[in-house]
Amino acid sequence: MKSDVENLSETRIKLTVELPFDDLADAVEEAYQRISDQIRIPGFRPGKVPRQIVDQRIGRGAVLEDVVNNTVPDAYEEAIREADVVPLGQPQLEVTDIEDGEKIGFTAEVDIRPEFELPEYKGLKVEVDPLEVTDDNVAEELENLRSRFGSLNELERAAETGDVLLIDVVGEHDGQPIEDLSAQAMSYEIGEDGVLPGLDEAVLGKSAGEDADFVFTPEFGEYEAKPLDVKVSVKAVREKVLPPLDDDLAMLASEFDTLDELRGDLRTKLERSLLADRGGAARTKLQEDLMTVFDIPLPEGIIQSEVDSHFEEHEEADPDHRAEVESNARDALKMQFLMDGIADAEDLAVGEAELSQWLVMQAPRYGMAPDQLAQALVEAGQVPMAVAEVRRSKALAVILESAEIVDTNGEVIDISQLNPDRAEIVGDEAEEITVDESEESDEV
Repeated sequence: MKSDVENLSETRIKLTVELPFDDLADAVEEAYQRISDQIRIPGFRPGKVPRQIVDQRIGRGAVLEDVVNNTVPDAYEEAIREADVVPLGQPQLEVTDIEDGEKIGFTAEVDIRPEFELPEYKGLKVEVDPLEVTDDNVAEELENLRSRFGSLNELERAAETGDVLLIDVVGEHDGQPIEDLSAQAMSYEIGEDGVLPGLDEAVLGKSAGEDADFVFTPEFGEYEAKPLDVKVSVKAVREKVLPPLDDDLAMLASEFDTLDELRGDLRTKLERSLLADRGGAARTKLQEDLMTVFDIPLPEGIIQSEVDSHFEEHEEADPDHRAEVESNARDALKMQFLMDGIADAEDLAVGEAELSQWLVMQAPRYGMAPDQLAQALVEAGQVPMAVAEVRRSKALAVILESAEIVDTNGEVIDISQLNPDRAEIVGDEAEEITVDESEESDEV
């Protein structure tokens, strides 16, 4: 096989490949055998049809077409390896020559990962907010715990802030009911945030058996900027009664015998949660700092394909929205290149246990069991994507482990007790597939 590489740009190449027929003898034999297995010729058993009969009945052209279909993909992969580049997305293949007995020629244009030098990524310094769990933080957690073990007493009075109502809600637009804005026997605490703007004001002061009406205008979605009529029927007004803050609560709500032990455990959990939060903040700032000094050309075809794909699934928005989607796609691809480069420099591999852990973390996002997600990835040919995601997480862990993390008071924050390979710091929100990468991991 002979192949030449033409650099169309820093992020795109053209391969010109020639396959001499001397190297295709096995492929030609296999093509005749496949066709012989498929055709039915009187006097010959399937798979035993001679070549000359295949040529007479089916044609030599069909044989050559089979050879092309079964040799060009492998030849492309070999040419990519010889070119020593990382392809992105699917190539544009064109068969240019089919000279029977002489050669088969084709060209392939494909976007590639550009060559680049890595910025310094070890020993970086980053500043985050201090680690400080206050008594008020612990008290708030205790109140949340009391609320979970509270009871409800039905009252015969008007609703007040903090009461828990039993309500029916019906939403309409132009007299037509809206299923997503309707509910029966819904429990609602007055003062809850983010349920439905205007609901608190509508039900405050209402008693059981009374109705309330208000208008809600969504800021996004199917009914964006359209006024919707909402009717609320109050079925019951109930007061939340909290258990006493004592040792009995500790025994009811935890494995501890005393309130002081429960307080101590809550403080420890808050400290660990806060440490993970600071680790996440450090991760984000380190990525932002590296992105600032990491400037490389990006394959425009991949970027535009990602943007077009986004708007195939979402309603076309204004130019500002499209510009935002494109900017996000650029940042995501740039970050992938950076993390892949670090993973290569550190010679990071992915073991079975690490891939299994990734599957366990990701499966809930897709409503699947880990083994179901694994099977889906295999069937879709996306195992290399999963391996690449794990490698990038490990590359980010390398950056975090070597970084100096300090708070705004100059105190060093040690995140070593957390596992940087896990979602606790690195984050479990894997990127959606934006690049079809053909590189495989050496270890899976």
